[in-house]
Amino acid sequence: MEIVSFRIPKELKEQMKETGINWSEEVRKFIEARIREYRRKRALEEIDAMLSKLPETGKGTARKYVREDRDGN
Repeated sequence: MEIVSFRIPKELKEQMKETGINWSEEVRKFIEARIREYRRKRALEEIDAMLSKLPETGKGTARKYVREDRDGN
């Protein structure tokens, strides 16, 4: 495990002590959730970038392909 530290106001630290919450675990869960969120966002951005490079098919393309398939049989 690695150690990460940060500064908070003294009043906040005192309030944290009053709660009895395991703050290390809470912060760890928060960081993990934010990383998952960030990775999902990046993946969607990459997919959008890939899709934007594809040629546009235009309106009615799916209908055209279905009609060609039906007429071909």
